[in-house]
Amino acid sequence: MTGRPAVFCRFSGCNLWSGREEDRSEAVCKFCDTDFRGTDGLNGATYPDAEHVAMKIASCWPDLSKGKPFLVCTGGEPLLQMDETFITAVKKYGFEIAVETNGTMQIVSGIDWVCVSPKSTSRLILTKGNELKLVYPQIDALPENFEHLAFDHFYLQPMDGDNIKINEQETLNYCLKNPKWKMSVQVHKWLNIP
Repeated sequence: MTGRPAVFCRFSGCNLWSGREEDRSEAVCKFCDTDFRGTDGLNGATYPDAEHVAMKIASCWPDLSKGKPFLVCTGGEPLLQMDETFITAVKKYGFEIAVETNGTMQIVSGIDWVCVSPKSTSRLILTKGNELKLVYPQIDALPENFEHLAFDHFYLQPMDGDNIKINEQETLNYCLKNPKWKMSVQVHKWLNIP
């Protein structure tokens, strides 16, 4: 889906970490790029119901009559909050819906593209989908542990942070030696898209 225009809906909250720094050492996932302490003040908010969220999502698409509107739900863990009411409300505006999940919860009916991004030692419930995107390296989540799963695409994404340059090189090297895996980069960060 790289390069495809999309509206991103980032849900807060996760079942693998509370979002509180004092709980970080006990978290299943030791890295996270979700802000659990509020919104950016621009587009973030708390909404009274699914219809209001869907209206906000639709307002972010330039022209609903052009192209196929595409929504990517991410988090935290979006499946904590996504339900059939939400899916129905968004589909009413013609959106195709993708989700990026840690794979520890059942998928909601009506989602068109499933990306599972396993974290550390968490138990995967979702073992099939469109893509598996593994942040690399994770000591407790080695790529070879996931190769047998039923996904159409397998991606390694360099872990962001202080070691990003080293992680990019290690990811590239792993993919060159293991062609089942393709390298995925966070293009929005390279392009300075918030």
